[in-house]
Amino acid sequence: MSAFETLFDKFYDKVLADDILEPVFKHMSPEHRRHVAHFVAEVLGGPQVYSESEGSHFLMIQKHLSKHLTQEHRKRWVELLLETADELQLPDDPEFRSAFVAYLEWGTRIAVLNSNTDTNSESPDIPMPKWGWGVPGGPYMG
Repeated sequence: MSAFETLFDKFYDKVLADDILEPVFKHMSPEHRRHVAHFVAEVLGGPQVYSESEGSHFLMIQKHLSKHLTQEHRKRWVELLLETADELQLPDDPEFRSAFVAYLEWGTRIAVLNSNTDTNSESPDIPMPKWGWGVPGGPYMG
C-alpha cells in the first residue's frame, strides 16, 4: 500500500503543476490522494482499505458527476501517472504493467463518461472493480 500512496502523492504534485489538470484538481480535498491510492490498490488486488472505510465504487462514480472531464484531461492524467510510476520504479514486468495500464484506460474512460452526466444510474451496491493479471505466463514465452 505504501508504494501506491507514494505514487499518488508524487503524481498529484505533478497534477497541481500541470496546466491541463490543475484547474480540475485545484480544489481537491487533502484526503483525495490517499483515497485514490487506496481505491486503485484495491482494484488491483490489494487490501480492501477503500471499500471498508473510505467509500464504494458507487461513491467514486458520484465524485465524478458533472465534472465535465475531456479526453485531453483523461490522456494527460494517464500520461502523468505512468511517468510517475516509471520515476518511482514501480514494477515494469509485463503482467503488472499490462494490468495497471488496462485498468487506467478503463477507469479513466468510465470517469469521463460519468463526468459528463449529472446522475448516477448504477446501483448503490455496485461492486468494486477487480483487475487481474491475466493468464499466468502471458503470451510471451521467450
